[in-house]
Amino acid sequence: MITIDGSMGEGGGQILRTALALSIITGKPFRIINIRAKRSNPGLQPQHLASVVAAARISNARVNGAYKGSLSLTFEPSNVKCGNYSIDIGTAGSVSLVLQTLLPVLAIANCSEVMLDITGGTDVPKAPPIDYVRFVLAHNLSLMGVGINLELIRRGHYPRGGGRVRVTVKPTSRLKPINITELGELRGIWGLSHAVRLPSHVAVRQAKAAEEYLSKLGLKPSINLEYYEQGKDPHLGPGSGITLWAESTNGQRIGADSLGERGKPAEEVGKEAAASLAAVINAGAAFDDHMGDMLIPFLALAEGNSEYTVANLTSHLSTNISIVKLFLNTKIEAAGYNKKVKITINPTTTLRNH
Repeated sequence: MITIDGSMGEGGGQILRTALALSIITGKPFRIINIRAKRSNPGLQPQHLASVVAAARISNARVNGAYKGSLSLTFEPSNVKCGNYSIDIGTAGSVSLVLQTLLPVLAIANCSEVMLDITGGTDVPKAPPIDYVRFVLAHNLSLMGVGINLELIRRGHYPRGGGRVRVTVKPTSRLKPINITELGELRGIWGLSHAVRLPSHVAVRQAKAAEEYLSKLGLKPSINLEYYEQGKDPHLGPGSGITLWAESTNGQRIGADSLGERGKPAEEVGKEAAASLAAVINAGAAFDDHMGDMLIPFLALAEGNSEYTVANLTSHLSTNISIVKLFLNTKIEAAGYNKKVKITINPTTTLRNH
């Protein structure tokens, strides 16, 4: 059984999420200690428990230590079960982070299709917003042969949650590698600015600030608005946010986002997202830093070598590389490359038919 120290690297929930996915894929059980030891509220929290429970259901796993606040956990998977799953995180815990656990598994599952109905938080602090998942991550995974359709039924913001998404995954029998080391020319920049249980001008101001920031750099984004009339808003809210993405002639997408919060002007939200996207564009990196660490488990499972670049070697990226190496006999290197960081992945593991 593999033993993992949950305080390694960035010491957060990503260690657990990646370990759960790779345990199911490889069939290797693991024990994790010091779960989220570096966080102010260490141990398993509801969104982490939701990932554990969902992973256990999908893989018919035996689990010990799955309770709120638990600092250790053992996970022994069996075979993946195809079908439809309803997952209720029960709080504003991030739907996107639960998907980070399940998507590597479902991407290569021996199923024609798997459907997930997940309730929780879609736009919450310290997690990718659901718009980043559906407009950036899903697109980039399609380059590897995975079909993902994400339907946003209702948004859920912290602290009330109540969001709901329906995800359909069409697995592939062979994950294609990715070899993109330059950003390339941009086909366009798009975005979505939303506000729920708030005046419509919040969404408008977020979008306008982002447009003005990018236009000064010679970039012209097309940003859609999402807001609701008073009395016709189905969300628990309140909340707002903006997600921006750009698509390259090389085929990939980069993204950036910012979340509204009490006391934070809408203009600052829009400018923050625009500045983040501009930084990736100026660096000429093939992917934004968040996508850089998300791709690691998928490319480690691909049939063929991969190379791509990011602007920075983040702690999340380093940690994901370390966890992958515990489960897979994969060579992964991160090195400087034209003022960027190039990630080289050489998979050598033959996977079981899970």
